[in-house]
Order: sequence, then structure tokens, then C-alpha cells
Amino acid sequence: MKKIKNLAIIPARGGSKGIPGKNIKIFHGKPLIARTIEQAKGTRLFDRIIVDTENKKIAVIAKKYGAEVPFLRPKKLAGDKSSVNDAVLLLLERLKKTDGYKPDIITLLQTTSPLREISDIKKCWERMQDSKVKSICTICETHPRLYYLDNQGRLILANKIERESTNRQVWPAGYLLNGCMVYMIRTEEFFKTKSFVNKNTVGVLCPRWRSVDLDQREDWIMAEFLYENKEKIHEKLAKF
Repeated sequence: MKKIKNLAIIPARGGSKGIPGKNIKIFHGKPLIARTIEQAKGTRLFDRIIVDTENKKIAVIAKKYGAEVPFLRPKKLAGDKSSVNDAVLLLLERLKKTDGYKPDIITLLQTTSPLREISDIKKCWERMQDSKVKSICTICETHPRLYYLDNQGRLILANKIERESTNRQVWPAGYLLNGCMVYMIRTEEFFKTKSFVNKNTVGVLCPRWRSVDLDQREDWIMAEFLYENKEKIHEKLAKF
């Protein structure tokens, strides 16, 4: 039986604006990126764990914690508006060209998810065992009555579905791509769609309290508090 090649990719730009240097900023005693590398290793699911970065300092730290950094990402693919999909496509092309490596499944793990747990990654992997599933991402519940602001600051209902009641129960369930940040896709599907999230993507539900995505300073402070108290939170939720 053919062994499945399962590649973990950890994207890590060096130019964060909201939290400068966040990928190597110390989070509870370790560089932030180290936690994602250790989670990937802890699953025992991946034959390769690669950090994709343009930053030499990040590359050194990533290698120290056991990840590969076979190439540095071109700076043109490391800007604020750069697409991670384009960076992954280039990485896959380089891997195939240099050592003939082509994974069967790609798992993208964002460094900005310190409350993600190994069990979240394994839950996605278990769902992927269904051959009909082509793509997976983690999600969390949210109130479905979401709005955005137009260019004049007016509220516009995002999903175009209106209800007289504000009670969540009368609305169709709402979900967000969440801060647990696990994306898993079959390689052939990724090459076909050029995206980790597409019309075939299946959602895997994660708890809202762990769905923190480190983008701004307040996210970091909140994540530290939740991380310090995660065992107590688990216990209280189990008894609630």
C-alpha cells in the first residue's frame, strides 16, 4: 500500500505591522513560530514540516525547533498584500524540481493560532480519510447577523438575509474561518483551484474561545490570558 505523503507548510512572513516581529516574539517562553512547529511534530502525521519565509532570522529559529527551510520565499511574495496561495504554489514547484517531492495532502498551519491544539489537526486528518473530502478548514460558530460598513460608514447586512428578530435561533447558523487555523487539501485539488478554500471545502468545528487569530496587540494580550487559563477553561466547560 502506498504511503501517503503529508506535507505541513507553516507560512511566516517577517513584516508584520499589527504586532511587529510576531512570528519570533516570545509567547509563554518560546518564539511564537515554535508552538506551531511543535504542534505539527506532535501529531506524527507529517513526513515533512516546512516553514515558508523570506526572513533569515525566522528561518534560523524554525530550523532550531525542527522544521525544514529548504528555500527562502521571494520578497515579492512576502508583502502585506501577497497571497499565501501563490507562495505555496511556488514552494511546491521548487520541491518537485529540486528533489522530486510531490505531497498527496498539504496542511497549512498558521503561526498566529497559539490556542490551536494537536487534536484540532488530528480531527481534520480524520475527516480527510473520507475520499470524497477534497478540502478542509477549521471554523467556529458566530452570530449570523453580520454587517460590514460601506464607504460612507453605513451598516450593510453581509449575508443579505434579514429577519425581524435579533435572536440567533431564528437565523440560519453562521460560521467564521477561525483562529485554530488548520487548512488541509488534497494536492490535486489545490493545483486545480489555486486556493485552500473553495466550493468543495468542508468545515471542521472548533471552540470559539480558542479561535484567536493574532493580528493586533489586543489579540496577543487576550491569547496570553486564555493560554494561561486554558486548563481551567477546559475544566469549567466540562462541568458547565
